Amino acid sequence: MSEQSTHTPAVGTSYIRTDLEGKVLGTAEYTADIALPNMLHARVLRSPHPHANILGIEIGSATKLDGVFDVLTPFNVPEGKVAPDVPILDSRVRFVGDEVAVVAAVDIDQAKAAIDLIDVCYEVLPFSTNVHDSLNSASFPIHSEGNLVNGGPLIESRGSIKEGFDQADYVVEDSFTTPDHHPASLEPRAALASWDGTRLTVWKPSRGIHADKNILASALGLSPNNIAVVGPAMGAGYGSKDETRTSVMAALLSIRTGRPVKLELDREEEFLAGRRRHSTYTEIKMGLKKDGTITAVHAKTIMDTGAYLSSGPGVVRRAGQGILYLYKCANVKYEGQLVYTNTPTAGSYRALGAPQGHFALESLSDKASEILNMDPLEFRFKNHVGPEGQPGERTTPRNQIIDTQPVEGGVPFSSNELRQCLKLGAEAIGWDRRDYIENAAGPIRRGIGMSMFIYRGGPGGQSNAEISLDQDGLFTLNVGFMDVGEGSSTVVIQMAADTLGIPPAMVRINGGHTDKTPESPMTAGSTLTFSAGHAAMQAAKDLKDAIINASLKLIGLGDSEGLYLTPNGVKSKCGESISFLDIVHNAGPIKTLASVTPGSKDYIVNSFGAHFAEIEVDTETGHIEIIKYIAVHDSGRIINPRLAEGQVRGGVSQMMGFTFLEDMEIDPHSGVALNASFLEHKSPTIMEYPEIEVIFADSIDPIGPFGAKSLGEPPCIAPAPTIANALYHATGVRINDLPLTPDSVLLAMKNLL
Repeated sequence: MSEQSTHTPAVGTSYIRTDLEGKVLGTAEYTADIALPNMLHARVLRSPHPHANILGIEIGSATKLDGVFDVLTPFNVPEGKVAPDVPILDSRVRFVGDEVAVVAAVDIDQAKAAIDLIDVCYEVLPFSTNVHDSLNSASFPIHSEGNLVNGGPLIESRGSIKEGFDQADYVVEDSFTTPDHHPASLEPRAALASWDGTRLTVWKPSRGIHADKNILASALGLSPNNIAVVGPAMGAGYGSKDETRTSVMAALLSIRTGRPVKLELDREEEFLAGRRRHSTYTEIKMGLKKDGTITAVHAKTIMDTGAYLSSGPGVVRRAGQGILYLYKCANVKYEGQLVYTNTPTAGSYRALGAPQGHFALESLSDKASEILNMDPLEFRFKNHVGPEGQPGERTTPRNQIIDTQPVEGGVPFSSNELRQCLKLGAEAIGWDRRDYIENAAGPIRRGIGMSMFIYRGGPGGQSNAEISLDQDGLFTLNVGFMDVGEGSSTVVIQMAADTLGIPPAMVRINGGHTDKTPESPMTAGSTLTFSAGHAAMQAAKDLKDAIINASLKLIGLGDSEGLYLTPNGVKSKCGESISFLDIVHNAGPIKTLASVTPGSKDYIVNSFGAHFAEIEVDTETGHIEIIKYIAVHDSGRIINPRLAEGQVRGGVSQMMGFTFLEDMEIDPHSGVALNASFLEHKSPTIMEYPEIEVIFADSIDPIGPFGAKSLGEPPCIAPAPTIANALYHATGVRINDLPLTPDSVLLAMKNLL
C-alpha cells in the first residue's frame, strides 16, 4: 500500500499526558474519593505481637455496639487464600501489624470503637526480626516449611568459578547490606466493595485489574465472571500496592452485610501492610587478571522477604541479574537465599532486586579497579558485556529451587548501547578532570563516581488491545493495563495514532474496568510499553486495514492501493476522499481486537545505562551534597521525551532516600516498627533532590515497538553505588552499608584515621 499521508509523527514528541488535567485541577477520582449510598466503613484490628497463635477472639461486645454490622475473624471467614501463604485471616499472626479482625460499621468512629472492644487471647511465640537469626538452626519456624524459602537457595551459574578463581592473579571480595526501603506513596491503600446479591464490584488502586479479579475470585470462591474490578486514579504505588488482603476483606464484608464497604488504611497501616523493598546481605568476590580481565564472580545474597512470600522469588532472582550478566565473564555463580522474618512483608518495589545486587557489584568493581591501579571507567570499558551477550550457556538446570526465566548466557541482546552510555556520561560529568580535583584545606572534600547497570524489562506476557472507529468519527482504544502514574496511556496512544496515521488527539483511551477492557498483564517489571505497545500497534494496523476496505465501495475504487488515513478520513493518491463520519454512517462503527505475545527466542531484550555523580562531603558533619548528577540510559527509541526524562528524574530522586535516609527500623526486642510515619521515617523532599541531567543513547531496538525498550524501573538501579563510589573518591572512605547517613559517614571517617 503506497501511502501519501503527510501525517506528522507523534512518536518522539513530548505529547501532553492524557491524565494531566485531572491531576492538576484535582478532579481525578481516587478510591478514597468514591462514596456509595448506604456505605459502611471498615477498620482492622492488628496484632501487637510479632509472632503469636490466636487462641480465641471475643467479639460479642463489639457486635452489640450501635452501628456495627459485622466483624470478621480467622474463625468465621472462608478458607480461601489471598496468596499461597496468606489466608483471608489467619489464626497465626507473623508480624506486628498483621491482620487479626475487621469491623464494618456505619462510620469510621464506630468501627474504631468496636475494634477497642474486641478481646483477643494470644499464645506468644518466639520471633526473629533479621535473616541471620531466622536462619539459625534453633530459630522458631515462621511457616511450616521453615524460614528458608523452598529449603535452599536459588542458584544460577555459568562456567566453573573454581577454574575462574584458579586463573586469577588477584581476588577482591567484600560484603554489603541494603536496608528495608518503603515507597512512602502519598496515597495510602484503600478498597471499596459493593455486592448486589449476584455480582461483586471492587474499586481499588491497582496495577493489574484483571489479575486482581482472579485473586478475588479464588479467595472468595466466586466465578471471575461475577466480579468487576475498577482501578481509579492511583497516588503512586511502585509495587507496594500489590497487597490484596485489603480488597478481599472489604469484599467479604460487603457480601455478608449486603451493603457497600470501604476500607481505608491510615499512614501507619500503610507502612505496615504495604510492601517494602527487600533488605539484603551480600557477600561477593571477583577474580582478576593483571590486565583487568575478570576471571570469576561469585555472590551470595541473603534477602529478607518479611512475614510472607509475596513476590520474593522473582525479586531474589532479579537481584542476581547484574552479577550474572553486566560483565563479560565465563565463570559466574549467584546464590540467592530468601528468608522469612517476623517483619512487614517485602514486595516488588520498583526495579525489584536490581538496586540491591548492583550496589554490591558496582561497589566491588570500583574496589577491583583500585587493586589493579586502573581507572574505574577504564575497568568498565574493558569488561562490560557487549551486544553479543555472555559466552557459553548456563550450567544450572531450569526449575532448580525456584523457577526462572531464560537467561542471557549464549543469547545475544536485541540491542546494547552500554558503551555509548559510558562515553556520553563521562563526557558530561568531565571524567577526565577526576584525577586533578584539588581538595584545599578545610572540611569540604569533592569526588566523582560512577556505576553502570543492566535490566531485563520487556517483552512481558500476552497483551490485548481493542480499538474502534466510533460514531463521532474519533477513535477509542480499550486496554486492560493500568496507568499507575508513569504516563503509559499517553505513550500507547502515541504509538496507536502513528500506526493509524492520525493525530493523538483523535484517540481516546478507556481502561481501568475489567468489564470494559480486554485482559492484559500487570503494569510491572518495566514491560508495559513493550507488551501493550505491540498490542496497540497491531490493533491499530488491523483497524486501519478494515477502515480502508470499508471505504473502497464508498469511494468507488476497486482496490486499496494508494489509500491512506488523514485526520479527516480516508484519501486516495488521486484525490478521492471520504470522512470518518461518512464511513461510520454507512458502514457502522468498526472495531478490531489484537492479541500479541511480543519478544523473540533469538534475542534477549535488556535496558542499559551508566550514572555519574560529582559530590561534596562535609567532613565535619558527614553531609553529602550532590553537585552534579548525570543519568545516561539506553532505552531504545524514546517515545515521549518529556515523560521519559520524568521517569529518569523520578527514579533517581526516589533512590536518594534509599541511598541517604530511608530504613524501616524494627525493634529487635519487640518487633515494633519504630518509624512507621512520615514524622519518624525521613524521606527526601524536593528540597533535597539534586539537579539531574538526563541523556538518552542513540538506540533503536529491533524488537521493541517503534524501537522502544523499558525505562520505568532502570533509573532506580545505579544511584546508590554511583554516590558511594563518589564518596570513596572524595574521602577514601568506602561504606558498604546503606543508607549513607551523616552519622555513618562520620563513623567511617573516624575509623579511617
